[in-house]
Amino acid sequence: MDYNQLYSQKLVTAEEAAKAVSSGNWVDYGWTVNTPVAVDAALAKRMNELTDVNFRGGILMWVPEIFKIDNPVEHLTWNSWHMGGIERKAASQGFSFYAPIRYSELPRYYRESQTPPDVAIFQVAPMDSHGYFNFGPSASHLAAACEMAKTIIVEVNQNMPRCIGGFEEGIHISKVDMIVEGDNPSIAEMGGSSAATEVDEAVAKLIVEEIPDGACLQLGIGGMPNAVGSLIAKSDLKNLGVHTEMYVDAFVDIAKAGKINGSMKNIDKGRQTYAFAAGTKKLYDYIDDNPECMSAPVDYTNDIRSISALDNFMSINNAVNLDLFGQINAESAGTKNISGAGGQLDFVLGAYLSKGGKSFICCSSTFTTKDGQLKSRILPTLEPGSIVTDTRANVHYLVTEYGKVNLKGLSSWQKCEAIISVAHPDFRDELIKDAEKMNIWKRSNKR
Repeated sequence: MDYNQLYSQKLVTAEEAAKAVSSGNWVDYGWTVNTPVAVDAALAKRMNELTDVNFRGGILMWVPEIFKIDNPVEHLTWNSWHMGGIERKAASQGFSFYAPIRYSELPRYYRESQTPPDVAIFQVAPMDSHGYFNFGPSASHLAAACEMAKTIIVEVNQNMPRCIGGFEEGIHISKVDMIVEGDNPSIAEMGGSSAATEVDEAVAKLIVEEIPDGACLQLGIGGMPNAVGSLIAKSDLKNLGVHTEMYVDAFVDIAKAGKINGSMKNIDKGRQTYAFAAGTKKLYDYIDDNPECMSAPVDYTNDIRSISALDNFMSINNAVNLDLFGQINAESAGTKNISGAGGQLDFVLGAYLSKGGKSFICCSSTFTTKDGQLKSRILPTLEPGSIVTDTRANVHYLVTEYGKVNLKGLSSWQKCEAIISVAHPDFRDELIKDAEKMNIWKRSNKR
């Protein structure tokens, strides 16, 4: 087969590709940096003639042109697998909604869905000599979406890193319906600029001292996991491995510091495994065509069986707040959606099942409101409407700047006491009073 000839036959303009979308369609818009650009702009120009178009995507890293049309709520709905700031703003305007699911379930969901994509549109790396378009940093669930989509449109970006995997990291030209050559925008960057706070560093120090040589790491998104990564890069730890949902800049720093070689991994030995990557140009340059890195579908990276197969697995994730029963909310501020379930619960469960494994939920003990009030992140009970990401039965280690406690298996009164012990001192007495009212405080407890 002459792949270059086939490429020419399938090459269309963005405007032609945009005509594939009709009213009532379900349209898959990729994931993070794979969100289309040229076709998105062309589709936005004709959105006013369409109604009830349902888009699926997640963690938008720029505002799509379809969001900028007049009255988007009259023409489209954005269904997000994991929300960021752009999607939260769209939600406040009435056309963006979170689709709750464990991230690890996405590939199966697509393959069994009653509403498969009518059209799948996303950016890819240029075709290789074997006719494959690489999904770049987002193997995630894109292969499953393509399997079920009626029409597949790839938008080629010369700047998209080619991310080596092993399976489901790309699509063959024979399965593609249309090819668009876009304007080759730079790959969108995320984070990498905010310096760690003193609280971040205090929490990081408490976690890093629990990590042994040869451990396998998973870092969530946010300041604290990145602070942990920075501290690991400066530590004496060695022979570390990586198996994570999201590959972030901190891993690059750790690897370049000579701490990562994957030699102790029970599976995927020598490789840094991830479902998607988002960060700065430093990260994209590092993972580009790097055989040490392994781009894999999320139903593999986040599968509890994969995680638990790795000895000394260390899972490090953030929380928005928690209560005295040990329920963790990592998704919302009351009823206001912030992000999504992601893979936090999978890693909390998988890490505990790992031989020598530990999972850490970390957060600052307090936050300051816009009007300057100091508020505790540790609450008697979660606020109405708050989402329980990790149930009280699942949490292993809880870490704040005031200490770390192992909550696994504790009775309610023990757990309550442990949680209050890492709360901000200004709030401990009040939390004890609340605990007494809820009958989860023993008289013999420390004060």
